[in-house]
Amino acid sequence: MAIYSFFRLISPSIRIGIPSFSLIASIPLTTTSSSAEKYYTHLLKHPKNPEKTLLTVGDKLETSCVNEVLDRCSLNHPKLGLRFFIWAAYQSNYCHSRFTYGKACKLFEISRNPCIISDVIEDYREEGCVVTVKSIRVLLNLCREARIADQALLILRKMEEFNCRPDTTVYNVVIRLFGEKGGLDIAMGLMDEMDSMDIYPDMVTYMEMIKAFCKVGRLDDASKLFKVMKDHGCSPNTVAYSALLHGFCRFGSLERALELLGEMEKEGGDCSPNTITYTSVIQSFCEKSRSIDALCILDRMESIGCIPNRVTVSTLIKGLCSEGFINEAHKLINKVIAGGSVSKSECYSSLVISLLRIKRLSDAEKLFRWMLLNEVKPDGLSCSSLIKGLSLEGRVLDGFNLYKEVEKIKDLPSMDSDMYSILLVGLSQQHHLVEATKLASLMVERRIQIKAEYVRDIIEHIKGTKGMELLLNLCRMGT
Repeated sequence: MAIYSFFRLISPSIRIGIPSFSLIASIPLTTTSSSAEKYYTHLLKHPKNPEKTLLTVGDKLETSCVNEVLDRCSLNHPKLGLRFFIWAAYQSNYCHSRFTYGKACKLFEISRNPCIISDVIEDYREEGCVVTVKSIRVLLNLCREARIADQALLILRKMEEFNCRPDTTVYNVVIRLFGEKGGLDIAMGLMDEMDSMDIYPDMVTYMEMIKAFCKVGRLDDASKLFKVMKDHGCSPNTVAYSALLHGFCRFGSLERALELLGEMEKEGGDCSPNTITYTSVIQSFCEKSRSIDALCILDRMESIGCIPNRVTVSTLIKGLCSEGFINEAHKLINKVIAGGSVSKSECYSSLVISLLRIKRLSDAEKLFRWMLLNEVKPDGLSCSSLIKGLSLEGRVLDGFNLYKEVEKIKDLPSMDSDMYSILLVGLSQQHHLVEATKLASLMVERRIQIKAEYVRDIIEHIKGTKGMELLLNLCRMGT
């Protein structure tokens, strides 16, 4: 690519046509802006109990309209904006998205200023506003988005003042928030409260509590609640079992995890472990340096017809290699390839990466070259990792030549820009300027920028060298 073409690439000329002021002035307000203006003006004119008359505005509610009203209110009238948001949520033909809840929380800074919630509730009480369970749920959803448990509990306690009876969904939101922040005693107290009010916990209630107990390592409490759930007619499914299983694995109770896995296999049906379940247990065993035991879990998995995926296999390969069981990793690959669940390319690419992780560069390189010779296509991560490994060992020419071999692969795998930068640094440092220029030309052609942290090293080693304009320009592009 010519230097002139390169400069066109890094310094594109952008021409922006600016319409005249008279043309701008002649453009009418959009329907959205007009509607938002009407709702905003109405709020300002009726700051007391605006919900009573907002319907008289008559304009259709759309997300863009709601967002604009929230923007206008956020600076000087946050409580009015929040009340408009709550009112809009239960209008027909309109529904807030999760994004809109997040926007409201951000605009009104609810996380930093949770009192705005209680202020709005107090305004409702003073003005004698009609508050429904729908309004309460909107407020609770805002609390959930902002992760403010105490305000959610306050809303729950205020429901009685507005003659609103809480239901299971309301309790679930509050229980979840306290579970997430570690307030498990309060959360359990709320479950007891539900029972006293003849409000029955459902699967969501139990799941939130089981996950909360597992999160802090209270595995016995989680197990007891799991049994209570079954006794109360909430039949556990794979998701419920997996939550408890994850807790056992996370806190090292691997034998209990195996027992629970066996229970799932015995129950079958909706409780049958799936690929994700088995992979999670396999990963836990590998993390505890018990990868050979993890192979037995793979056998159990396949015996019930559950097919391992690439994550399952790469987790096992990584675990076996980290413990030095390279031969077992090869046997595993042969077995998996024969089964047809994971491709030869995926298996051997994972093995290359695992060998590099344990500093077996020579073995990884031999395997990689064998793959190229036998038309086993490596993935982008294994290509990038090996070339970076060779370059960092000072074998930059070997890395560059291997890169050229990879370039011949049909449907070239995508390699990360970090690899290109490290290889270019090495070639520049060792003054392989012909190869460096070739690599730089390819990077320009593919619009691959040099990582900023490598620019100084490259410039230092090519300073004063003739014919290196392309490299210098590429370095400027990376700064």
